[in-house]
Amino acid sequence: MEPRAATPPHDEHPAATGEPLRCLVTGGAGFIGSHLVDHLLGGGHTVTVIDNLSTGRRENLPAEHPGLSFIHADLEGALTDLEDDAPFDRVFHLAAAVGVKRIIENPIDSIETNILDTAALLRFASGHSRRGAPLPPTLVASSSEVYGKGVSSPFQESDDCLYGPTTALRWSYAASKALDEYLALAHHAEHGLPAVVVRFFNTVGPRQIGDYGMVLPNFVTRVLDARAPQVFGTGAQSRCFCDVRDITPALPTLLSTPGCHGRVFNLGSDQPISILDLARLVIDTLAGEQGVGGLEPELVPYDEAYSPGFEDLARRQPDLARVRDAIGFAPKIPIERTILDLAQHLRTDAAPSGAREGYAHP
Repeated sequence: MEPRAATPPHDEHPAATGEPLRCLVTGGAGFIGSHLVDHLLGGGHTVTVIDNLSTGRRENLPAEHPGLSFIHADLEGALTDLEDDAPFDRVFHLAAAVGVKRIIENPIDSIETNILDTAALLRFASGHSRRGAPLPPTLVASSSEVYGKGVSSPFQESDDCLYGPTTALRWSYAASKALDEYLALAHHAEHGLPAVVVRFFNTVGPRQIGDYGMVLPNFVTRVLDARAPQVFGTGAQSRCFCDVRDITPALPTLLSTPGCHGRVFNLGSDQPISILDLARLVIDTLAGEQGVGGLEPELVPYDEAYSPGFEDLARRQPDLARVRDAIGFAPKIPIERTILDLAQHLRTDAAPSGAREGYAHP
């Protein structure tokens, strides 16, 4: 097991010159969550992580740290146990079902996890007022999937959302995350909870694994194994990939900015690349280093990869004007750097074997 990938320096932590904050991070042992925990601990804050490790990994977090408390439990029960503890200053809700592959294979669990856990978390945060404590700024992680089929491109936060029929379980994830957003904004409207909703767009980087259909780690893993990366569909569909180490510092900044409360933000890169070109870029970036030559992406029909009638979007690109105006967000890490760092992590990390097959790019 390699040492945990470090987060490179970024802008100053939002409370670096003030008092340490008491932070709660649900899903904190996951890919994005663990990078956020590193960032918060590095800023001198104390962090309580709740994670049932259904998709997170305990080794993503420090084995021992004086500012970290880890609770291995389902979310609702853990929140009940925390009600008598000291209140939190910040709440980051990242616990969720992840990946289209998981949604299709376990739709009931995925829908219930997304909706019921978010409802419990928001009740807990809004309940701080009953304990005589200020309502904590609370971030709810959402997804670009909320846009559904999309009505325009690039996607703007004020766009309508368009989903397929309820008989197509592929859209259940989008609908469940949309309900999460409605709940967060309703708690803001009714209880004054300083809630912020963030729609992530294809976040990538070290610690991401491909078990649940994540495209980049699967491409990288196959090339490291001298196997052709598998591209579903024609490969002409495009996505925008942003390094998790660019995303992470933006999350506490959004919560610490009062003008962001009660609003929804796209967060990611706005530079599109086709999935076929991404596969070729992974090959080109790693081939010389690995001594692997002659690889070409392998096209796999959607019907074979998922199920007959699976729908995908031709283009998924965010409009970042709102988050740029609010906090000056600007990604800095090039995708080639992300590929190399992810490859280094996957080489030495004991990732489950399931990370080596398949992928999804919605």
